[in-house]
Amino acid sequence: MTPSADGLAAAAKAASTGKSLPPVHLWNPPFCGDLDMRIARDGTWFYLGTPIGRFELVKLFSSILKREEGKYFLVTPVEKVGITVDDAPFVAVDFETSGENESQTLTFTTHVGDRAVAGGDHPIRVERDPKTGEPSPYILIRADLEALIDRKSFYRLVDLGSHKDGWFGLWSGGEFFPIIPSDELD
Repeated sequence: MTPSADGLAAAAKAASTGKSLPPVHLWNPPFCGDLDMRIARDGTWFYLGTPIGRFELVKLFSSILKREEGKYFLVTPVEKVGITVDDAPFVAVDFETSGENESQTLTFTTHVGDRAVAGGDHPIRVERDPKTGEPSPYILIRADLEALIDRKSFYRLVDLGSHKDGWFGLWSGGEFFPIIPSDELD
């Protein structure tokens, strides 16, 4: 069986119920091959090299995304196809904050409308480019799927940061997430 974006979209739409996400963690269909679909670092989805312009279709595909052993797949109850993800499958484009310091809560929103409250179940992590030292911040959105926190949001987050045990970082949901060693700040 050759995978197709149209077939996956139809199956995903049929499998989804209301506003809740489909139970992709329960689906283990046979692998049908790779699909020429790619998610760029900025969150743009491409099919056959062309950006997918319909937000509703991107949102639908994002709801059936699954990661297994470091690889990304679109899954339905009957089909599983591999796709390429350049960095993280989602981009956190905004966040809301409530409380302050150790009582602070950060709620992130992705480019496809997913929301996650940073905390034990949704940790924030920061990778630094080994050559440039440039930070790439991420938040876990769901089931081994992360969002790259966009630059404007990261700059806003830095304004909310504090120091703890030699680290500069962020509090949310009662957890401290280190960003950079305090002694490395300019």
